[in-house]
Amino acid sequence: MNPSKLPGIALCLVIALPAWFLGKAFPIIGGPIISILLGMVAGQFLKDRTTVKRGISFTSKYILQTAVVFLGFGLNLSVILATGWQSLPIIICTIATSLIIAYGLQKTMNIDVNKATLIGVGSSICGGSAIAATAPVIEATDDEVAQAISTIFFFNVLAAILFPLLGTALHMDTLSGEAFGIFAGTAVNDTSSVTATAATWDSMWNLGTQTLDKAVTVKLTRTLAIIPITLFLAWNRSRHQAGKGRAVSAKNVFPMFILYFVLASVVTTVSIHMGISGAVFGPMKTLSKFLIVLAMAAIGLNTNLVELVKKGGKPIFLGACCWIGITLVSLLMQHVMGLL
Repeated sequence: MNPSKLPGIALCLVIALPAWFLGKAFPIIGGPIISILLGMVAGQFLKDRTTVKRGISFTSKYILQTAVVFLGFGLNLSVILATGWQSLPIIICTIATSLIIAYGLQKTMNIDVNKATLIGVGSSICGGSAIAATAPVIEATDDEVAQAISTIFFFNVLAAILFPLLGTALHMDTLSGEAFGIFAGTAVNDTSSVTATAATWDSMWNLGTQTLDKAVTVKLTRTLAIIPITLFLAWNRSRHQAGKGRAVSAKNVFPMFILYFVLASVVTTVSIHMGISGAVFGPMKTLSKFLIVLAMAAIGLNTNLVELVKKGGKPIFLGACCWIGITLVSLLMQHVMGLL
């Protein structure tokens, strides 16, 4: 590694470490959003970026891609295929709903394409992880990533607070965590918020970890949608570049870090099938989460806080529409499938 990148990486690390521990203390908020906020505040006092600029850029791009690769070590494809199939129709419909809403509102409200894409993908797949995977593919700026992450965070908090109340009002089964687990796993976007929401339902009705186990499995199934979505976005971007007379390479069509993400998932699945404990991959999953927090510190440092607030209205409205659409479709599909 070029030594000139080290000061910037070190600065991001100084921000990420407290954000990581604060995220553990306040899981409903999570480390990534805390890291972005701390980064934005620190960025206001960082007048001379000469020595740290290269390291910050490296962290926001390449560390973010590395985090996505390590995310694959948290996916046991056998478990997903065995128990996640039940929720697959709901997942497909909620993802389609969010993407259609994002596309439609982007056109009608003239929202920035990258922001709409990140919010649509983040809402429908897996929050910050999906945004982390999508941002390099569409070459999103740090401001766009920060706006999307902030929007997703806002509706994460609302979901964690309101969904257990909504489940009670809808008279969801309180003897089994299946119905609410599927609901939380398909309608809440970020893993930490899915966990918080499902765990709340378990504690409300003394269900142990029934709801949490179901919600996490459904959430992992959703995570696999990162693969086709990012590949489509890469192909679509390359097609537009070719249409403008720009050279198109295989690397642009197929982001290599997504291939490594898939390979990591396969390694985990095969290893567990051969009798290796899934706990072996625990440190890699933890590393993935920390690297996302680290990358978010860099993104926060590169984000103009004033502009973020000024331009927040349309993205928040888009996020609200995606969130409401996903919630309604998830409940409707469960009703149609006889799960409610």
